[in-house]
This record gives sequence, structure tokens and C-alpha cells, in this order.
Amino acid sequence: MRWNIDPTHSTAEFSVRHLMITNVKGRFGALSGTVDYDAANPEASKINVTIDATSIDTRDEKRDGHLKSADFFDVEKFPTVTFVSKKVTKGDDGLLATGDLTMHGVTKEITLEVETPSAPGKDPWGNTRIGASAHAKANRKDWGLNWNSALETGGVLVGEQVKINIEVSLTEAK
Repeated sequence: MRWNIDPTHSTAEFSVRHLMITNVKGRFGALSGTVDYDAANPEASKINVTIDATSIDTRDEKRDGHLKSADFFDVEKFPTVTFVSKKVTKGDDGLLATGDLTMHGVTKEITLEVETPSAPGKDPWGNTRIGASAHAKANRKDWGLNWNSALETGGVLVGEQVKINIEVSLTEAK
């Protein structure tokens, strides 16, 4: 069964180490896509997600501008981030969705750990919905996001490891 991502009730978030002290979180405000999912046959699932990289929001306009620049996402050349699954398997606590993540013009394979999607339910407008959560870790340098600055006290301004968290509300395609 095909499900459409509801962009107003879905988020793609990330966190990365800042100044070697804390994690800074951000999100992309615009995502879309489809998920083909049948609870009786989850291994046949297919996921296709597009994130608008220009919708990045870290609650700091200056930082957002820097992240959109050629130092990081280079949104003028690469306005989207995409994930297209290649296989879905059962994992210990849900599903593992392995696929191609394309960002900054680079495609690399990544595996998302997906909590088992919720049971279907009706919303007040008559739509059938399910929800799912996914997370992964990735090294930003694998996608050419290499900019950094050394700190006088040692270490770097921006960590390499990025934690990715995705929450999606899906409506049954009609």
C-alpha cells in the first residue's frame, strides 16, 4: 500500500557537536515523498523521500545562511537531499531501511533504523494514517561537507558525526 508523507506533520532533524561541548540541533522544514508499506510484508517496503535543503532551520539565521552556503550544503547547486531505499529488512526493534542518501551532490549508502510503523488510524478528516520514526548516524565528510575551524583550545568548531532523526506522519494514497 502506498502512503504519502504529510509534510505539515513530519520532520527531519539532525544534531551535531558544536565547540566540542554541546550538540546543536536543526531541522529541515520541508520534506515530501512516499512509502510503500504493508505490515504483512515489510521486506517489500520502498521509501522515497525528498528534503528541501533550503528549509534548514537551526534557530540562528546567520548559522542557517552559512549552512546553505558552499561551505556546507551549497543549496544553490544542490537544493534537495534525497533518500531512496534499496532494501528493507527486519531488525531487533523494528525495520532496517538501507538505501542511497544523496546530499551535496554525493550519494552514499546509509541504513535507517525504523521503529515499527504504527497501526493505521482515521484522522478527523477521514484520512487513514500511520506514523513512523527513524534514526541514523553519519559522518558529514562522507558527503563532502568538510568545512571546519580549529579551536585555540584544541578540537574543532563542528563535529563530524551527525545524528539524524526523522518523524513521519503518512496518509494513505488515494
